[in-house]
Amino acid sequence: MDSDTIAAVATPPGAGGIGVVKISGPQAIHIALPLLHPPRDPSRIKSHHLYYGTIIDPETEKTLDEVLFTIMRAPRTYTREDVVEIQAHGSRCGLGAILELVLKRGVRLAEPGEFTKRAFLNGRIDLSQAEAVIEVVNAQTTEGLELASRQLKGCLFEAIDAIRGPIKTILVDVEAAIDFPEDVEDIIHPEHFAQEMTNDVIAPLEELLEHYDEGHVYREGVAAIIIGRPNVGKSSLMNRLLEKERAIVTAVPGTTRDFIEETVNIRGIPMRLIDTAGLHDTQDGLEAEGIRFTRERLDEADLVLFMVDCSMPIMDEDVQIYDLVRNRKTILVINKLDLVIHDIVSNIVERLRGLFWVDISALYNRGIEKLKAAVFRGVMHQTGPADLPSIVPNLRHKVAIKKALTASRDVVEGFSTGRPAELVAVDLTEALDSLGEIVGATTTEEILDQIFSRFCVGK
Repeated sequence: MDSDTIAAVATPPGAGGIGVVKISGPQAIHIALPLLHPPRDPSRIKSHHLYYGTIIDPETEKTLDEVLFTIMRAPRTYTREDVVEIQAHGSRCGLGAILELVLKRGVRLAEPGEFTKRAFLNGRIDLSQAEAVIEVVNAQTTEGLELASRQLKGCLFEAIDAIRGPIKTILVDVEAAIDFPEDVEDIIHPEHFAQEMTNDVIAPLEELLEHYDEGHVYREGVAAIIIGRPNVGKSSLMNRLLEKERAIVTAVPGTTRDFIEETVNIRGIPMRLIDTAGLHDTQDGLEAEGIRFTRERLDEADLVLFMVDCSMPIMDEDVQIYDLVRNRKTILVINKLDLVIHDIVSNIVERLRGLFWVDISALYNRGIEKLKAAVFRGVMHQTGPADLPSIVPNLRHKVAIKKALTASRDVVEGFSTGRPAELVAVDLTEALDSLGEIVGATTTEEILDQIFSRFCVGK
């Protein structure tokens, strides 16, 4: 990797105002400059300055595009290598032609995430920061972006490094006791070490794990399914939450025969909202297939919005759906409040007891904010505004933290029971290495490949 020079289009595919071709590696400047017109002396080009010119194919002498280009000399670059960025018009064809011209000169096409991988391998960022890059790119809400930005700044690295410190110190003393057993009484202090592990390692690890579920919701979002019998207003609610006409709404029951899926931002939570076919007995083959899909999607949902129509008494179909969802995380949405002549809401709540309920009018936008608040509470298990934790591990981090936590508890038990120093050292090393996986201190090539395979080419 050290000897390769790589290149890729660093902007999304498609037409746009500007597109960027990025080149990184020891030959980046030497390869890019001959393509630029007018010719320039490399020694007279300032690093991190923009220059105007044109890209010309040396073989055909045809001009490909007007460009702005910048040369960034190592180590003050994203990869800590020499980097050239060519800013051209955002034409897919034009950018492809420039990239092809660069590749003809002996440059290799970058693999997914290879620019960021080089930044990690060259020590500019740790592995948790590298993962934060893709989370910044994929963030669906401002809250998700804020969490990713904190990790990108190194907050998680600092927390993990602070936890690894005491483990290293104790491990040094334990290994010294193994090497010099005659001095073990002067080196090993079991009660002190056990207390230090409890306070400075186990407690902060447990706190990190507590934030995982909340962070996972902001990062990955949740799936919410709108379910109910036909014509209770499921599609109207879908449109109201999306704030656009996405689902067809008519007075004819059974309009929705397939499921419709869109993502909506509910108080910072990216929610995958699924509008489904109404559940009821039908002889219509197409509608029956939609109902089958609805039942399958129900099993995948994190939250169920069970809708009923309060302009008429509860029907047997409502009760059947209630039996289907009563043991799931469900919010009862009582719709068509605008059509209620007499108060039957209390009767509905009594018949469908045990569910948290919200009454709304999807048609007139009544109660929608109250429903959003209920959805947020149902997902986040809290009633107040979202207080983002400062540090939130992802799933890979969670697995590593749990391994470190188990090993750390074994260390405390070892000190408390007088376990041989050699066995305690094994547990200390396990805890240290597990935490090292998070920041990249003890990460295998296989794990690196898995992480960077999630990136797009050009990042």
